[in-house]
Amino acid sequence: MVTDIKLSGDKMIEQIPSLKDKALRINLNEYIYGTFSEIGAGQETVRHFFRAGASSGTIAKAMSAYDKDFSDAIYGVEDDGRYVTESRLRKMLSHESNLMEERLLRDKHPNKLFFTYANTVATIDFAKQYKGHGWVGIRYQVEPNEAYNEILLHIRFKETDAKLQQETLGTLGVNLIYGAFYKYDDPKKLLRYLYDHLDKDQLEIDTINFSGPRFANVDNRLMSLQLVKNGMTDAVMFGPDGNNILPAAVLYKKNILALRGSFRPVTKVNMNMYKKSYNMFLEEKKVDKENTLVIFEITLSNLKAEGEIDERDFLDRAELLCSLGQTVMISNFQEYFKVVEYFSDYTKARMGLAMGVNNLVDIFDEKYYRHLSGGILEAFGKLFYRDLKVYLYPMKDEDGVIINSDNLKVHPRMKELYKFFKFNGKVVDIKDFEEKNLEIFSRKVLKMISNNSEGWEKMLPEGIAELIKTHNLFGFDSKKQIAEKTN
Repeated sequence: MVTDIKLSGDKMIEQIPSLKDKALRINLNEYIYGTFSEIGAGQETVRHFFRAGASSGTIAKAMSAYDKDFSDAIYGVEDDGRYVTESRLRKMLSHESNLMEERLLRDKHPNKLFFTYANTVATIDFAKQYKGHGWVGIRYQVEPNEAYNEILLHIRFKETDAKLQQETLGTLGVNLIYGAFYKYDDPKKLLRYLYDHLDKDQLEIDTINFSGPRFANVDNRLMSLQLVKNGMTDAVMFGPDGNNILPAAVLYKKNILALRGSFRPVTKVNMNMYKKSYNMFLEEKKVDKENTLVIFEITLSNLKAEGEIDERDFLDRAELLCSLGQTVMISNFQEYFKVVEYFSDYTKARMGLAMGVNNLVDIFDEKYYRHLSGGILEAFGKLFYRDLKVYLYPMKDEDGVIINSDNLKVHPRMKELYKFFKFNGKVVDIKDFEEKNLEIFSRKVLKMISNNSEGWEKMLPEGIAELIKTHNLFGFDSKKQIAEKTN
């Protein structure tokens, strides 16, 4: 078998089968049999299987319902009239797999592993203003008569040439089908193998969901974390129900209020900051409550423990925030201006950032912008060029003095810059805060939880302490607590 070899210095990491070898291995498997349905970028995936040889044993049908009326007649009309949607992809997979079952009787094909691969894609437009995106998925069996498994993913193209995007889509499709059949027992590896023969600057995968019997124990939130961890996307999002959501779908044309924190755990300070800043944000001109989204953001650097991603810790934080009805975003953005740039890809409406005094002081620290040619001025140009405000939550120093935008201290070189933004109303204080909350610090709460100390419960929003105790989160040990009470 011909392979490509990934090298790191002089060290060989692993061998990667070529696209032809992957397609041929599928074709030579006498049990794998299915259909290809591709809309929007040619039949770029199935052509690899045709060219590899022995495709008659694998391909039952290949089609492209490009005409909208044909597509609607086959798969039904979408409520929103769009075609590049998750709903359309699901209809394609369901329709084609049902046809397989109807037309290929099991008594004639008792050992066949049926599959349906589908994609619905919009490549870059002629004016090159919109790079394009798409939904890609596979519905398949690993054992005859077994319930179907599904892998669905959303992609965003980064290349600026339609032909290159088509080729990228074809490569991704082969990797997905190959991984689905031969790497399903290790979803994390399957995820990484989607980028075989691809580079991160060609394609972004910003949402993925696994379902079916072979993925019964897969937590799709952890798979989303892998997307960020592996550099496949900059951010992933979860709705209040805890499930993955597509950023583009929820951010589009929204007014956005974002709160960044470690939320380890979420405290009354976090929720008071959220409620007060939210009320202030809604009072801004052009901010409609029905078109406003609040996002609790956790940066990847805040998910690390001793240099590695603590996945259990990630789940704990996400679950608690979602239980409070919040939308959570996990990002790779260390600097705030990158968060704003990311949101700007989806909306031109007003934005707000709610943060504590320490966070604002960090924003005015030059060391975070040395990698930029324009330094801190370039960063601030990107951060504040839009209609954005910072809602500042105060803090109490060691002497009991309340620090806000009027008396906080930034580096002497940054004083005039800070005054400029404050004078222009870009930084506003949250005045109607609860002073008793200024005594609450998440690190102190975390230490109290892990030490089974008394009194930490009252520092958290209602219901959170019960969840921590029930699930033994953040080092809490219910057995130890019971033993101490017994003694």
